[in-house]
Amino acid sequence: MQAEGGKGGRIALHVVLTIGALVMIVPFVWMVLSSLKSHSEITSYPPTWLPHDWRWSNYPDALEFAPFGTYFRNSLIISIGHTAINLVLAAMAGYALARVPFRGRTVIFMAILATMMIPTYTKIVPQYLIAKGMPFFGGNDYLGRGGYGWLDSWWALIVPGALTPLAIFLLRQFYLSLPQELEEAARLDGMGEFGIFARVMTPLIKPAVATVALITFENSWNNFLWPLIVTTRQDLRVIQVGLAAFQQSERTLWEYLMAGTTLATLPMIVLFLFTQRYFVQGFANSGIK
Repeated sequence: MQAEGGKGGRIALHVVLTIGALVMIVPFVWMVLSSLKSHSEITSYPPTWLPHDWRWSNYPDALEFAPFGTYFRNSLIISIGHTAINLVLAAMAGYALARVPFRGRTVIFMAILATMMIPTYTKIVPQYLIAKGMPFFGGNDYLGRGGYGWLDSWWALIVPGALTPLAIFLLRQFYLSLPQELEEAARLDGMGEFGIFARVMTPLIKPAVATVALITFENSWNNFLWPLIVTTRQDLRVIQVGLAAFQQSERTLWEYLMAGTTLATLPMIVLFLFTQRYFVQGFANSGIK
């Protein structure tokens, strides 16, 4: 009876998970199919699932409508920059908080956790004012007055948000899970603290590194509000802001918007497919010790 009950529970669980997966994938399927429809077919009522006339030309037309090559390049540079900076700095901070004893370590870690509770949009105005008042940039004097600081520059797009408290937390948890004997053996061999961090400990936390890399890249790639308010130049626009070009005052070009959104989604899908094993393992083990 217990075996039958366990089997029934697994079946029910799989049914629920299947329904959940279908609910999650339906909007994406609708987006892809809509990207292959004509404008009149998208706006017609009642809507249809499959296109009557498959418009594959929507994709090259959407790429020609706006400089999406520039938008894609900018998003890629910013996302890779954020990911690299976050991995390096968060790994060093997480290692120090986990393995290096010093006074005030717990207080610093609690302060980092507290920053995770601050809503993102409440930080937009202070970050904007800091970027605008950056001394010696954009015509500013040493007091940050007289110019525009980091606005309309790569500095404003890359530096703010390059280090996240979530990354420090995840990496610290993984460093805590490593046995003490590893670093003791490395010290006996004459290795310094940085060598232990870079050559012994960090290679053992690949799931955490992949998890942080994926989350950072995804957040940076999908960021819309911050690039919108700190840039006005077309050559600095990112792909999420560039999609707004299809939303005109008189009408929305839904077929091009869906095609552009599909293209903007593909890099994240490919990245997740390559890192999903480490990603799941990273979150499964993030709360240990």
